[in-house]
Amino acid sequence: MKFMLSAGLKVSFFIAAMVFGVQAHAEVDRQNPYLMVSEVGTTTFARIKAEKEMIRQNPEALRTIMEEELLPYIDYKFSAFKVLGKYTRDLEREKLLEFVSVFREYLITSYAVAMGYYDDQLVEFEPASDFDGRSDVTVRAVIRDQGRPDIKVAFKVRKGRNSNEWEAYDMIAEGISLLSSKRSEFETIIRQDGVDRVIELMRESIAQPIKVNQDDK
Repeated sequence: MKFMLSAGLKVSFFIAAMVFGVQAHAEVDRQNPYLMVSEVGTTTFARIKAEKEMIRQNPEALRTIMEEELLPYIDYKFSAFKVLGKYTRDLEREKLLEFVSVFREYLITSYAVAMGYYDDQLVEFEPASDFDGRSDVTVRAVIRDQGRPDIKVAFKVRKGRNSNEWEAYDMIAEGISLLSSKRSEFETIIRQDGVDRVIELMRESIAQPIKVNQDDK
């Protein structure tokens, strides 16, 4: 049994990565959640375009791009804990750290797989709202792809208690939370076979080669 991304999950990760790459700015503003979401993909997509030929020849390069340009703005530890849910407190520290480490690589792989489908779709953001005094906000956007229905997406973004900087931790596509769907999937496996099985399946997914959409390349 291989723990592969479903078609819907591939689309969800693709949308997430795409929303994280809309407008060009010199620096990412981590003090404003709305600007952070719209700015953080600047170098990601510039780099993908600049290294397009290299990526075509070696799709594995997408892993490096995702790790260096995208992951620093995702609170993968918080996401891992949310996915584990009630099982977080039941795990020994060593096993918990192993899960978080593998989950981090799983996210990198998932985004790399998704970005193999990138083809210059348009993203439009809703106007920023007042976030003074808040530590958790939702940043909404619409994905417009010519000839296809619009897709509504939203990012859950939280302010770190120690860093006081904003990071994304969940993405919602057409009302479906990525974390909630993975939590439900993982919970079933953990209940039946234990967390080691989830870790094993994530490792199998990570080991799969990255592929890119060869159309018009």
